[in-house]
Amino acid sequence: MKLNIAILPGDGIGPEVTAQAVKVLKAIAMEFNHIFTFTTGLVGSAAIDKTENPLPQETIDLCKKADAVLFGAIGDPKYDNNPDAKIRPEQGLLGIRKELGLYTNIRPVIAYEDILNKSSLKIKQIKDTNILIYRELTGGIYFGERFLSEDGNTASDVCEYNRLEIERITHLAFKAAQSRKNKLTLVDKANVLESSKLWRRVVQEIALQYPNVKVNYMYIDNAAMELIINPRQFDVILTENMFGDILSEEASVIVGSIGLLASASTGDKHAMFEPIHGAFTKAANKGIANPIASILSAAMLLDHFGLDEEANRIREGVDKSLKLHITTPDLNTKYDNISTTKVGDFIEDFINNPDETNLNFTNIHLGQSTII
Repeated sequence: MKLNIAILPGDGIGPEVTAQAVKVLKAIAMEFNHIFTFTTGLVGSAAIDKTENPLPQETIDLCKKADAVLFGAIGDPKYDNNPDAKIRPEQGLLGIRKELGLYTNIRPVIAYEDILNKSSLKIKQIKDTNILIYRELTGGIYFGERFLSEDGNTASDVCEYNRLEIERITHLAFKAAQSRKNKLTLVDKANVLESSKLWRRVVQEIALQYPNVKVNYMYIDNAAMELIINPRQFDVILTENMFGDILSEEASVIVGSIGLLASASTGDKHAMFEPIHGAFTKAANKGIANPIASILSAAMLLDHFGLDEEANRIREGVDKSLKLHITTPDLNTKYDNISTTKVGDFIEDFINNPDETNLNFTNIHLGQSTII
């Protein structure tokens, strides 16, 4: 298969982790006889520095021409403490989602057996957790009308949804539930918010078309608590934009590190794949950023094109890296010299030599590689 992939490394640790995902995809292309072409574009703070625009038109054009987009991370501390900044890096990410019509965000949350002890939660609570979060991505409060009074003392952000926006992601979430455990939970705030009431009405109507799927309804405050108390009760979670953002970040506590959570953002024509973590600028260029979320996002990219065997090879490599403690410091207490690059090297090597894991580990641990 030939794929043209747009690479948007972004800011902070984005370039480092994205480089490892690209490395892994190149190994997949070599091993499975595909042709993947990579073209890099600017976004976020990196784009502002060079073009004064967090999302240059050149980047938009690049992404629209590509078969898929691999995104890194976005943000810079110099903007965080200036709420009056007119231009912010995050506008680049919101803008690309809107420009590409990426209305469905899919975030797997898996408690890996070999690192259950890395979570701050009790093992008996999180063991066997496997959740798929469907987050609506182009509506809601992040894209609603904003108002600031002339005196700067009153502000509002409108959370707005229409039926179409809810219907299209709801059907996808139900279909995902059918391929899993036939269980879906809608998370809303229908006891207070009018937009949530619409979500609940639409989901109740659509649920009639999927009689084999059991549907639960849960308010966001309760869901946030239940996600920690008993995450195994969830299978597919469907929710709106901001609630999904919060819940998926919270879910990183279950898996032990936000550096393990990947995502796919899809629409009718385009698709983008990215780790859910931010730029984490303090860790940039230190070799300590966990690239696994970005690498697993690359696996989701392959899933999107039906390359299941290839995607599974990546996941097997990730599983083996966790089992052998080939991980960055956020998860690793056994070895102190496993860098971002070494994790990528190990998974790259596994793709081409899946039956020589122990040799791979020895070589990578010594700072070598069996692949030249």
